[in-house]
Amino acid sequence: MSSPDLSRRARPLRDEEFPRVLVVGHTPFSRSTGTAMTLSNLFTGWPKDRLAQIYTADSIPSTEVCENYFPLPLAQQHFPLQYRSMRMVGRASRRVLGWDGQPVAPADAPTAVAAHAARRRTALAMLHAQKPTILDLVPVRMTAGLARWMRAFQPDLIYSMLGSVRLTRIAAAAARTLTIPIVPHFTDDWPATLYANGELFGLANRTARHAIHQLLHHAPLGMVISQPMADEYTHRYHIPFTPFANCVDDTYFAPPPPPTPQPHPTELVYIGALHLNRWESLRDIGTALDTITGTGHPARLTIHAPADDLHQYGKHLTHLPRIRLGNPLPAHHVPTALHNADILVHVESFNPDIRRYTRYSISTKIPQYLAASRPILGYGPTEVASMNHIRTANAGITIGDPTTLTHHLTTLCQDPHLRHQLAHNGHTYARHHHTTTTVTHHFATTLNTARHHHARR
Repeated sequence: MSSPDLSRRARPLRDEEFPRVLVVGHTPFSRSTGTAMTLSNLFTGWPKDRLAQIYTADSIPSTEVCENYFPLPLAQQHFPLQYRSMRMVGRASRRVLGWDGQPVAPADAPTAVAAHAARRRTALAMLHAQKPTILDLVPVRMTAGLARWMRAFQPDLIYSMLGSVRLTRIAAAAARTLTIPIVPHFTDDWPATLYANGELFGLANRTARHAIHQLLHHAPLGMVISQPMADEYTHRYHIPFTPFANCVDDTYFAPPPPPTPQPHPTELVYIGALHLNRWESLRDIGTALDTITGTGHPARLTIHAPADDLHQYGKHLTHLPRIRLGNPLPAHHVPTALHNADILVHVESFNPDIRRYTRYSISTKIPQYLAASRPILGYGPTEVASMNHIRTANAGITIGDPTTLTHHLTTLCQDPHLRHQLAHNGHTYARHHHTTTTVTHHFATTLNTARHHHARR
């Protein structure tokens, strides 16, 4: 099923038609990550006095969209004795395992020492490895200061992208404290995959599922990232879900380039993260480009990824001559990079566990790619929603079989008329489904529906 057509202009909303929304999340409003960018784009144009956010990340928020923040560091999420106990256990277990946290040479010595000690103290090592899980599962508290701040803001509802048991519990606690509804927004299928490997003998997964169901008691409706996810979640959780992906402003839109042969090498560009094994799929493309270039049709792939990803995964790509690792791009430089490309690349992992996690997700960059009027090469499992979105827009070639990658990539690189038609299709689709004006209007009216639904109860 395709996304709803949002191209018809609706009348502008009056300020009082925007509900007062308390956003609960890890990352504050900013342009620093895909999630934060989607969040900022969806709330573009919201009256600032009707928006506030609780966030847990150790980062500086932007005031572009929201100005009323309550930072909630880890120490304030738990009871003092509980927090001190967790820190003491963490320090003690690292000492017993042979790593006291001090610098050791060579650089990887702490890991090697801990691994050697873990073989001698298996039970303690397993407990230490489960520390992030335990930290996510322990009870959270609602401080008096946070409760006063929330009540002073007087929100109509809570909106949250969740993503962990801890955030789910914080959002649910806020809803109980204020007696207001929650609108959860799921951007990937983490409820089906979080702690699915038997962590803490299955207790972690059961706790996560219980926390989600407890939160949904406060939710008159929900939001997701794609239509297939809306269909699945409506069936799974028995409340209506509406899809909302990233939206893009006019700076991303550009006319398709003319279908003329180019004298220079075909320029492919990838903008995004390298984690979730995406670097492996990019490596496959780099290998295929070597073959294509060897036949007399030069092409290269430039990758713009976050600095941490380049540091961690870039070493797997530097040996490929047709791949260039570009600099991380600030948000305001992304449109120019997209417009300078001949082909835009999107990849997902073929790993079974990862493809289950991403199967309903639409990457933040897909609407940006469509608006940029460049053809898209999609390489990854064909059932993933991002790949389906490219096919629905008829804006690119999606390849789900690694053995056919070189053939299809050659066709896309060598046929300017095909690239022009795909780019035109993507531009048209983005104008109908992904402009900021139309998406944010639909987003605001959906949140208003949740407010009025709760008022009628």
